[in-house]
Amino acid sequence: MTETSWQPGCPVPIDGVEPRITLAHGEGARLTRQLIDAEIRSRFRSAPLAPLPDAAHVEETGGRIAVTSDSYVVSPLFFPGGDIGSLAVHGTVNDLAVSGAVPRWITLSLILEEGLPLPVLQRVLDSVARAASDCAVDVIAGDTKVVPRGAADGMYLNTTGIGTVIGSPPPGPQAIRPDDAIIVSGPIGRHGMAVLCAREELAFDPPPQSDSAPLTDVVKTLHRVADGNVRTIRDATRGGVSAVLHEWADASELSFRLDEATLPVSPDVRGASELLGIDPLYAACEGTLVAAVAPDVADQVVQALRRRPESAEAAVIGSAVDRTICPVTIRRTLGREQPVDEPTGAMLPRIC
Repeated sequence: MTETSWQPGCPVPIDGVEPRITLAHGEGARLTRQLIDAEIRSRFRSAPLAPLPDAAHVEETGGRIAVTSDSYVVSPLFFPGGDIGSLAVHGTVNDLAVSGAVPRWITLSLILEEGLPLPVLQRVLDSVARAASDCAVDVIAGDTKVVPRGAADGMYLNTTGIGTVIGSPPPGPQAIRPDDAIIVSGPIGRHGMAVLCAREELAFDPPPQSDSAPLTDVVKTLHRVADGNVRTIRDATRGGVSAVLHEWADASELSFRLDEATLPVSPDVRGASELLGIDPLYAACEGTLVAAVAPDVADQVVQALRRRPESAEAAVIGSAVDRTICPVTIRRTLGREQPVDEPTGAMLPRIC
């Protein structure tokens, strides 16, 4: 240990000072119990969580289950259209939904930085509770750890989602065929642009709004209308629509041809993208899915999705074609066809 690797500090709160997270809140003793009882358990009323067991017991589903896990390190913690709490729930629920499962339960683990203001934690936990209620999922287990100042940028969240698999999930991108339609459920790039503008304090008016939202009902509508003709579905998070299509091109050994004129882009994202030189195809979404469906059901699917408020701007943006030299291309508004390169790194790190 070097002379500067440890700094003395008070592990417990000091009376008269704004309440903040201290290292003692993560030590498993009285302050830990108080934090869990007052701030966490009080917000999540699910029966499996009530006794705080080492492992939650849930009702047998009688069939297959889907399990997903994710961690959330977004910066800043709050952004137009959402925050790290609602984002964690929506991201976990959406991973289950697009894989063919009905979300049922989630776990929530908190990594808190020493010095985090207690009102910030309360605001995030309230957001988690609202989002979980809206998504009809129960928080059934979790964990809390506290790390020293500078080690966690406020807080990180980790979730595990569990859902029941209903019917036959989509077969996957290897099932995509030439002429299959590529559909997005709404305007693209909203989450990535919202986080970027909030982080860099860019004063756009209006500021781009994140699309963070659950996709469960959108996926149900898609399956109901397509009636077995859904090849694959993905939520277009890190890397955006471009990353999804490049993954599908590798798996299917096909190429994808997009039409810029059909891409739904909200005015706030379009304005910010043009000024910053960022293509919305590369910006993350957190409430927009990409689906490949058989061409003969594409129009019916889009019309059904547009009748839902959360997918009112659904659109067919392109199609699958026989493999060419470029995995993904786009026809620009002036008629020229250009390659859509695969993202080679994070355009914007820490967006989820």
